[in-house]
Amino acid sequence: MSEERTASSRIGRDEPLDWGRSREMNALETLMWRAESDPHLRSTICSLSILDCVPEWERFVAACEWSTRMAPRFRQKVVEPTLGIGYPRWVNDPDFDLHYHVRRVRLSGDGGWQELLSNAEQLAMTPFDRARSPWETVLFEGLPDGRGAQLLKMHHSTTDGLGSFQLFSQLHSKTREHQADKPQPAAPQPEWVTPEDVLTDQLSRRARASSGDIWENAGSLLRGLMNPVDTAQEIARFASSLGRVIGTPEAESSPLLRNRSLSWRFLALDVRFPDLRAAAKQADSSLNDAFLAALLGGFRLYHEKLGEPVETIPIAIPISVRKEDDAAGGNKFAGARLAAPVAIRDPEERMKAIGKLVRSARGEVAIDAMALVAPALTRLPAPLVSALSGGLTQSNDLQASNVPGYREERFIAGARIERVYGFGPLPGCATMITLVTHGDICCIAANVDRAAVTDPDLFGRCLEDGFAEVLALVEGTGPPVRRA
Repeated sequence: MSEERTASSRIGRDEPLDWGRSREMNALETLMWRAESDPHLRSTICSLSILDCVPEWERFVAACEWSTRMAPRFRQKVVEPTLGIGYPRWVNDPDFDLHYHVRRVRLSGDGGWQELLSNAEQLAMTPFDRARSPWETVLFEGLPDGRGAQLLKMHHSTTDGLGSFQLFSQLHSKTREHQADKPQPAAPQPEWVTPEDVLTDQLSRRARASSGDIWENAGSLLRGLMNPVDTAQEIARFASSLGRVIGTPEAESSPLLRNRSLSWRFLALDVRFPDLRAAAKQADSSLNDAFLAALLGGFRLYHEKLGEPVETIPIAIPISVRKEDDAAGGNKFAGARLAAPVAIRDPEERMKAIGKLVRSARGEVAIDAMALVAPALTRLPAPLVSALSGGLTQSNDLQASNVPGYREERFIAGARIERVYGFGPLPGCATMITLVTHGDICCIAANVDRAAVTDPDLFGRCLEDGFAEVLALVEGTGPPVRRA
């Protein structure tokens, strides 16, 4: 987190940002929170920012403190309703202590990429203290050439990738200098809320809303009876789509990637954004198509080098269902599961094939089916939620996400952000790979399960070669750079 010259419309207004205002988790967030009764399904997300210098510690701490007042979600903890019935609630933590959440680490070795990522892995694998607000940030010192790094670790129930950039585009500064005129909202007032309070409040609100629900349902039924043919066709279409959305992809998990553990390993790769975009344009495809095709090329090479070639692998991608009038922050995405083509050697053909699958998934009328199913799942005991959630993700060899980042310079407490790598969680899947666009660089971050990917170094080289295949579609493109 960081200080910021906020939008001109907000300068001088001492009030927090309109971000993360909902006090109740939605159904998807509740599932992510409760599924962690199985530690293999932890939903920890990490952002690793490479800085051109090490910020002054006092200024860094002050920037973090300011950010918790601008976005009060970072001063809130989660209170579960009694018996786990209903939705968890965000409550202003009366015991909030910034000293717990903000730390610094000096790298003891050569300060290279491998040491940085090793430290980041260890921090990411450590579970949150659920009695506190679920986030931590660490400032790393001792990198080569006087550089620094910031690791921000958050629970996925706080926000998705797009929601996080909605926030930090308002918190990170556009200048290196301190901004004296930024808003200074007061810290939120502490709240003492018990699990019984949360349950009682939810039951009361549902009782008041029940009569309105009855009339709304009756109106829907009447409209359906007036147009029975149209209604039947819509139901059949939705049911067919639902089967494709929640069904198992027509691809078996790779025999090389089936094992699971609690051990995470991080890999990082840089690709020039103009080059990847040019390769996508060459194939009349999107940047996301090029990204996924490069990943699949890497998976093909990895399997071939280990003597276990595969035709397809099951993958999952998030599809944003965020609308323009949705409140900022939170989680607004649906998951699409695909049988992704790995064996296609021609990168242009591979790009077109995966692009067709993604467009088909985006067009499913039942794409947000989890929003219908999740409320019922939140009434189940946490261990059963874990079992059901794991069943949706444990067969995935790859979960991939493409998140638009910053196109202009941003600063954290006076230090310029050079790169941003987003390391997503491994909720039962073998690998999670994220692309964040930062300026003219595609920052690609891979989190791999050490039991599934038994040779991470070879896997990293294969990913590098997979991107090289796609980039070779355009003459004169620069090579991908593997950081570790």
